[in-house]
Amino acid sequence: MALELTPAPPWARLRRTAGHLGRSLGPVMGLTVPGLLRHPVWRAAAPDGGGAGVVVVPGFGGADASMAVLRRWLDRCGYAATGARLGINVGCTAELVTRLERRVAAHAGATGGPVLLVGHSRGGMLARIVAARRPDLVRGLAMLGSPVLDPLDASGLATLLLPALVRLSELGVRGLLDGDCLTGPCGDTTADGLAAPLQVPAVSIYSRRDGVVGWRSCQDPAAEWVEVTSSHTGMGTDPELYAALAPRLAAWAAG
Repeated sequence: MALELTPAPPWARLRRTAGHLGRSLGPVMGLTVPGLLRHPVWRAAAPDGGGAGVVVVPGFGGADASMAVLRRWLDRCGYAATGARLGINVGCTAELVTRLERRVAAHAGATGGPVLLVGHSRGGMLARIVAARRPDLVRGLAMLGSPVLDPLDASGLATLLLPALVRLSELGVRGLLDGDCLTGPCGDTTADGLAAPLQVPAVSIYSRRDGVVGWRSCQDPAAEWVEVTSSHTGMGTDPELYAALAPRLAAWAAG
C-alpha cells in the first residue's frame, strides 16, 4: 500500500524561512553581541596569547569591521590581533591571496614570529591557501564556516550575489569576481590551493544550521572538525565558537 506524503502547509514553510532570516539578520544587526559580552567565555577571557600575532580575515562581502568583536576578544586574551586589510572581500581570489600573504608576512615581522590565521567563510579559504603556501609564517589556522571542499556550495542570498558580481564584472566594474575566478584557470588555481597539504595545525568549525554554506563542504580532511550550532553570519559572535577557539589558539601560540 503506497503512502501519500502530505506537503508541509504554507505557514510551516513561512515559519522556517522567518526563523532562518531571524538567525541570519540578528548577528548582522549586532543583536547577538550583548549575549556574548555577558558570557563567561568573554568575561573570564584568560590572557593565554603571549603576544602572538593573529590575522583575522572577514568573509565574503565583509570588511575588517565585521570581525571587530572577535579581534577585541583576541586582544583581551593576550594576542596581537589585526585585520586582513583587504577592503571588501569580493575580488579575485588570486589577487586577494597575494595581498593577504603580504599582510601575514608584515604582521609576522611586527610580532616577532609566525602568526595565527582566523578566517570566516571565504576568509578561511584565503587563509588556508596562504597557510599551505607559507607555513613558515603561520602557527595555526582556524576556518569558521569555510566551504573549502566546494567554494560554490552555497544557498540563500549567496546564490544571487555571486552571479550578480560576475555580471557586473563583465560590464566593466573592476575589483569584483569574474567568471574565470569561479570556473576558469583562476578557479582551478584556487581549487589546487584549497586541496594542498597543510603543514600547520588547523581546525574547521562548521554548523549544520549554517544556512549559507553546506556544512559538509567545511570538513577539511587536513583539519580537526568542530561542530557548533551558530548561523553563518552569527559565527563572529557565537560563544560556543569562541569556547572552541580558546584552547586551540592558546596551544598553537604556546607551541
